[in-house]
Order: sequence, then C-alpha cells, then structure tokens
Amino acid sequence: MNPATVSLTDVSTYLPGEPIGADYYAQFAESDDLRDNLMFRAPEFRHHIAQDESAVDMVERAAQGLIERHGRDVIEGADVLITHTQVPDMAFYGEGGGIAHRLGMRPSWVLDLHNGGCGAFVLALNVARKLLATGDGRTAVIAIAQNAAGEFFDQPGIRRKVQSAVPGDGAAVGLVTLSDQSPILGIECRTYGQYAGEMTLSFDPPRKWWQAGPGEGSIGFTDSKITKVLARGNRLVPEVALAVCDRIGVRSKDIDLFVSNQPNRAFLRNWRDALELPKERHQDTFDECGNLFGAGIPVNLDRAISSGRVKNGDVILMAAFAHAGDFAGAAAVRWGGRP
Repeated sequence: MNPATVSLTDVSTYLPGEPIGADYYAQFAESDDLRDNLMFRAPEFRHHIAQDESAVDMVERAAQGLIERHGRDVIEGADVLITHTQVPDMAFYGEGGGIAHRLGMRPSWVLDLHNGGCGAFVLALNVARKLLATGDGRTAVIAIAQNAAGEFFDQPGIRRKVQSAVPGDGAAVGLVTLSDQSPILGIECRTYGQYAGEMTLSFDPPRKWWQAGPGEGSIGFTDSKITKVLARGNRLVPEVALAVCDRIGVRSKDIDLFVSNQPNRAFLRNWRDALELPKERHQDTFDECGNLFGAGIPVNLDRAISSGRVKNGDVILMAAFAHAGDFAGAAAVRWGGRP
C-alpha cells in the first residue's frame, strides 16, 4: 500500500421519522408566483427532523452503522472530525464539539465546514484526504446533518410557499482512513466567490435574520435568480465532474455510478445527459427523500452500497454545487467493499 493512499472506507446514514407525503404541504399551499417553476416540483416523500431532535442527535444515530461494522474504538479514536450542519443548533458555533463529545471522540482536528453547502461531503473528503496524507492522523470522521426541512421550511409562515415542499432531512457519517480499501482517486473543489451572497433570506418588511419582526424569513427566490441558478448548476456540476474524470483517466460515460446532490428532477436529468450516463447509473432518491442538501451525496451513496448497486472495483463519481453556485466539487472513489 502507498502510505499516502486515503480511502472513503464506509458511510452510514439516518433519516428521521416516517416519510411525509406531498399532500402534507398541499394542505397549506397558497397562491405563489413560483408554483409552476421546475425548481419547486415536489418529491413524493421526504423526512422531517422531530421537534425534540437536534442535529447532534441525528449524527449520533447516523453513526451507528459505522460503529456496528467497524467498532466503537475506530470512531472514538479518529484523529480528525469534519462536520457540516445546515441549520446549527446554536447560532454562534458549529456542531463539531458536541458531535465529538457525543461520539466519545478526542480528535486532534475538529473542523466545521459551513461554506460547502450541498457539496459539503466532497469538500470534507478533500480536507480529510489532505490531512491524512500529510501525516495528521490515520482516521477521519465526516458528519453531515441536513435539518432545514423540519425546522426552517416547516415554519407556519414558510410552509405555505412552494419552496418548502422540496427539502427533506437526513444525516450521514463517513469514515475516511489511511488505507487502500476504497481509494479516493481524485477530487476537484472550486469556489466562485462572485456568486457568494446571491442566496438570501427574505423578510417583509426587510430586516436582518437575527432581528425581531413579523413573519418568518424564507429563501429570497425570484424568477431572475432561479434562471441564474439553473444555468450555473447545469454548468458547474458537469465541469467539476469532468475535471475529475480527466484527472483519473476515465470517460464520464464509463463511470459505474454517479452520485450527486439532488435539488430537483431537472438538474438530475441534465447532469446525466451532460455526463452521457443512463438513468440506472445515477443514484436518485429525490422522490423518497427530497432535496437533502449536503446529506444528499452520502445518503444516496449509502443506499447504493446497501442495495448492492455498487460492486467491488466500481468507480463512483460524486459531484455537487452549493447555494447559488458559490462552490462546486467532485470526487471519485474506487469502491472496495464493506467489511
């Protein structure tokens, strides 16, 4: 084994509660100028975090699969913990410390990656690979919690909007090791700072998100913004995916499985077409889970592995973009099987 080889060894996930059908939001729906926009065509089902459930709770439950397969000592002894939470339980700090405590970890590195958004899993893989390959440990844990659906989008004033019917909640924990079990073949991460800030919260009357006032804040979508995001997403995900394919010497149409974030059906279809992949080689749980934001890639990957869709030796390509297009990333792994 090359001592610098780093692997995505395993992933386990958690979806809270029973599936919630599209009729749940239909009962609250009001007239909305964006109702017919293809960005907001609702999935058949999604899951919501419970009212008494925290992001740390979700991650702890997601980690159980790794603990069962690899032993608690592997998780507790990890050198690196990298986290991303869509809606932090507390405004002033991330979940890294709470997750480390709950999982019994004392890692040398605890990093919260908020800027990764829907591409947070790829960004975390990149950071973990760099740290382990340069000697800062042998094991890293990646913890992703998407909890916006049942907390942010289910507020009474927001769930009447068409945007609220698309997100779903879930959590995932990945295990990255200094090994050749399932080597990370290549990663491409790109930041597009010119688009930062284009995703906004909208209040009527206007105010800052932390200020008291009437009504809840919603994502500030307009037809113009949606047009830009659709164009960027259609371009950015194939760009980073193809960059990784070029780096590892594999044509996109020869990839065994493509796993992406899942904002809507239009993006999923367009990304498959751009990469020349048939539908059966693109893992898709949109109608079961909705838009899982940063948890989308690891939840889909876990589903593919658990269902036997991924065989030993298969090349898995993961790709996503975040927010209004300020980040995009892709990673390829040669799957070596679970223990």
